[in-house]
Amino acid sequence: MSVYPPEPWQLCGQLHLSLFAVPRRLLSVAPPAGTRPVSILGRHLVGAAWVVYEPGGVLAYRELLVAVLVREGPRLRVHICDIRVDHAVARDGGRALWGIPKDLARIDIRQDSAGRVDARAETTHRHLARARFMPRLRVPGRWSLAGRIVQTLDGRPKTSRVRVRTGLRIASARWEFPLDGSLGPLSGRRRPVVSLSLRDFRLRFGG
Repeated sequence: MSVYPPEPWQLCGQLHLSLFAVPRRLLSVAPPAGTRPVSILGRHLVGAAWVVYEPGGVLAYRELLVAVLVREGPRLRVHICDIRVDHAVARDGGRALWGIPKDLARIDIRQDSAGRVDARAETTHRHLARARFMPRLRVPGRWSLAGRIVQTLDGRPKTSRVRVRTGLRIASARWEFPLDGSLGPLSGRRRPVVSLSLRDFRLRFGG
């Protein structure tokens, strides 16, 4: 077990997010006790995101995550159901502090001068996901967003605060998820409902 920073984690960088509507029958989710996935017209709302945490925060690393929107009573939460990072300290801290099931993977995220982003992730044995984001429309100003993540830690629900201040860009995106991979339920969903890029964000997680 590596030595990881105490919470809260102050992080900064770039995030590229797509939202998918996945048929309920295709997605097997086991959220924490007392929560249930939100379903709209028989579909779950699933987010997939690539993140580059840059120098200037407590850690610098790259991440691919998949999360589902859940309800805890009347409150909406986000539950991370699959997440890969390329940094062992980030993996160990996420698991120990918040119950986030981080595993290691090779992650490559590149952005060209036009703002186009190409990303892919793989483990030793298999390809996990590929995506390409193309910026379309810049939303003026800086935006402050807040929410809560709910996971299972030591057998109990663990709710953690997330706050971010960021620039926003609407994007288009194409994804590839191998059918036999851990993200197989998203296979065939190349075009998401909506995609966003969070540019030069500053984030506070936990605490």
